[in-house]
Amino acid sequence: MPADKPLVIITRKLPDAIETRMRELFDARLNVEDKPMDEAALTEAVREACVLVPTVTDRIDAKTLDRAGDQLKLIANFGNGVDNIDVKAAIAKGITVTNTPGVLTEDTADMTMALILAVPRRLVEGVKALETDRFHGWSPSWMLGHRLWGKRLGIVGMGRIGQAVARRARAFGLQIHYHNRKPVAQEIANALDATYWDSLDQMLARMDIVSINCPHTPATYHLISARRLKMMKPSAYIVNTARGEIIDEEALVRMLENGELAGAGLDVFENEPKVDPRLLRLKNVMLLPHMGSATLEGRLDMGEKVIINIKTFVDGHRPPNRVLPAMV
Repeated sequence: MPADKPLVIITRKLPDAIETRMRELFDARLNVEDKPMDEAALTEAVREACVLVPTVTDRIDAKTLDRAGDQLKLIANFGNGVDNIDVKAAIAKGITVTNTPGVLTEDTADMTMALILAVPRRLVEGVKALETDRFHGWSPSWMLGHRLWGKRLGIVGMGRIGQAVARRARAFGLQIHYHNRKPVAQEIANALDATYWDSLDQMLARMDIVSINCPHTPATYHLISARRLKMMKPSAYIVNTARGEIIDEEALVRMLENGELAGAGLDVFENEPKVDPRLLRLKNVMLLPHMGSATLEGRLDMGEKVIINIKTFVDGHRPPNRVLPAMV
């Protein structure tokens, strides 16, 4: 890493305060127009940059890394998940990878809880009824949803976000169940009154609502497969604020169309930014444009972590949020 200001290439528009600080500390090349970089642009960026700051929508695969210049020594991801980066290939080339963990927990959990509330209570349908002049006064049998209190919530992935969702859900009277690679610490389980399921299959078959909160890795691709979706009760709802690839979306759409699931709340999709048009036509689905972490406070916190990781690395120290292959 050169002693003077390193060239830091940022692939997307970041909050003004973060970009200003980047310019102060580094030779920062900004993406003022916020135009997503295609493969050619990313290849050019890795050839020139000393530090690359991609986002979760930038695919930094082995092919791209093979074209990187010798001066590229750090990929400081603007995001918690690093499934967009071939971490093993980067490390093999002597490139350190960092991320921004912990700053989006509460924001994502808020949005997850919003979907858990909105789908069973048919909030989107209610809004559309008003917008299309179909509200003709209160009726005891119109727009009936389902009560949350006393229902079973199954959380897939009991990390920071899963635990934050559990805290919120418990306040709404939901019974907390979870599946994880291993049980959480006993004091956490006690505080959340959470029941651990070693078998994901068995948990799915018994839940009223399922929330997906695990990271996307090769091991979790289509973790919620067609077979597992079939295990869920027809009266159950599924919510996903993690990654679209974790659910077999084709199977999910078919089951929703056929009434084999009560509904879904989705903030992420398998082929983003494309959204299956069949989902858009379903009444029992609430769709959001990947905005679970979209708060100004969250984006500023992410940017500050990126800056700390870069500054620490440039100063010759180990960055605090280094990602290792075992973590992905």
